[in-house]
Amino acid sequence: MKKAATTLACAMAVLALAGCKKGETSDNTPVKLEQIKPPPGGDWTQVVSQTQAGGFVMGNPNAKVKLVEFGSMTCPHCKAFDDEGVPTLVDKYVKSGQVSWEFRNYVRDAFDVAASLTVRCNGAQGFFPLMRAMYNDQQNWEKYIQATPQDQLNSMQNLPPNQQFGALAKLAHFQEWASARGISQAKIDQCLADENSINQLVQMASDATTQFPAFQGTPTFVINGTMVENVASWDKLEPALKKAVGG
Repeated sequence: MKKAATTLACAMAVLALAGCKKGETSDNTPVKLEQIKPPPGGDWTQVVSQTQAGGFVMGNPNAKVKLVEFGSMTCPHCKAFDDEGVPTLVDKYVKSGQVSWEFRNYVRDAFDVAASLTVRCNGAQGFFPLMRAMYNDQQNWEKYIQATPQDQLNSMQNLPPNQQFGALAKLAHFQEWASARGISQAKIDQCLADENSINQLVQMASDATTQFPAFQGTPTFVINGTMVENVASWDKLEPALKKAVGG
């Protein structure tokens, strides 16, 4: 417990420096994707697993292009990317088998931790639907947070990690949100109190800034191990994907 509290406190001080990045515009050059034979009885979007880095990856494990997204659940620019880019990314690029998409949670604050623990609660198969649903409802649950008195928020900072994120989740109504999507009360409470998962989230964010010194905020994208600098929107990312797949 002490380790989690110390790790989180130190990490949040650092992560607070990394905010949401704004996107820019680019071209709409078409690309032709060779379709790689999907697994029997399905397609590549149904192939999902957790990675050693702590993220969740969708798509062909042997895809030519491996895209990693570092995203924050509380970041409006990440939500914009999810709204504007993810449908095409999944339906066109991931489904073709040419591109795999890994999402790594980059926690920027305590509410981000609570939201991330919630969407990760059902493991690999439930992650992407829950993550996208959380983005879809972002403006709704952030209203609950904004309506909470500051002194109440401050008092929660003194709670141990195995209580803090459950309490924060209640303010945002995450337990109710999860229950509506088939996660039992007992399970979501367990996920929100799981210190190993909390430490993993903090470590994943710390690793991002260590591995990529130019990391400036979310969303940040990495293609085949190289960070795509100054790109935070789909219309800027897609040309880099097209180039990577040879389009």
